[in-house]
Amino acid sequence: MKKLFATTAIALATMGTTAFAETGACLITKTDTNPFFVKMKEGALEGAAANGINLSTFAGKYDGDVETQVAAVETCIASGAKGILITPTDSRALAPVVTQAREAGLLVIALDTAFEPADTADATFATDNFKAGVLIGQWAKAKMGADAANAKIALLDLNASEISVDYQRDNGFLQGFGIDIKDPTDIGDEDDPRIVGNDVTNGSPDGGRQAMENLLQIDPEINLVYTINEPAAAGAYEALKAAGKEDGVLIVSVDGGCPGVKDIAGGVIGATSMQFPLLMASKGIEAISAFAADGTKPQNSEGLDFFNTGVELITDAPVDGVPSLTSEEGLNKCWG
Repeated sequence: MKKLFATTAIALATMGTTAFAETGACLITKTDTNPFFVKMKEGALEGAAANGINLSTFAGKYDGDVETQVAAVETCIASGAKGILITPTDSRALAPVVTQAREAGLLVIALDTAFEPADTADATFATDNFKAGVLIGQWAKAKMGADAANAKIALLDLNASEISVDYQRDNGFLQGFGIDIKDPTDIGDEDDPRIVGNDVTNGSPDGGRQAMENLLQIDPEINLVYTINEPAAAGAYEALKAAGKEDGVLIVSVDGGCPGVKDIAGGVIGATSMQFPLLMASKGIEAISAFAADGTKPQNSEGLDFFNTGVELITDAPVDGVPSLTSEEGLNKCWG
């Protein structure tokens, strides 16, 4: 397996920048097709240009592609980069190679998804993913009113790895909706009768459609759908529409991409928690620039290595007690 990673790293090196400038850095995202990571790459490239950093970019072939991300980290180490920005596709499996990078003197910053343990990286710039889940859970509970007690909930998660971004959003949603969580670092261990089941989507429309079809077979009366992101929500809606069940089913999600905000305006999604990938990337680039200049490692005002880049609830059906912005306001802040 080690030989496979090394071979892949050599191949990646020929596709990326092969010679770093005085300050070289790498951005490694889960995929290069998800609009969230497209916008993150755009922000990182802009920040790199402004800070005089030569940025090489890599991405997995799909969400969950650990081998390609491992090979990309190895390429960055071998090429003499000063730092790595990475959205780990598996926050546990990537820990060994990230530790190797730090031991080689690179600054490693997690974007969007924290490592497990979090101190595997030097710092994390991300949404408070649990809070993002709580917001849509609180909104859904208030929106359903008395019907929340008899909800039939479908949970459309990311993948089988159960990385931090996945279980934090999922469990935040459940807590916001008023469902007790047995283990905040696990998915699917709740025994609340309102939960029809969990399925995985890989964060894609096709995955969302298939997962929704699977859960409708378990219970065709599902009336509330949580999705890990808006591409999965779009696929879930298509499955509901094909089954003639799009009316009366509430969909909530996390992301805040412009297509998702437009889906709120169009009634496809009821509410979404907006995150800010451009800010994650730009702050990460600034941290690498500071580290390259004098060895400074990022710490927030409380001396911690987690930087919350913010979250906003977007909905056109506001409820008491849950601050939100309209889709029109969201379009002024969205990305993608």
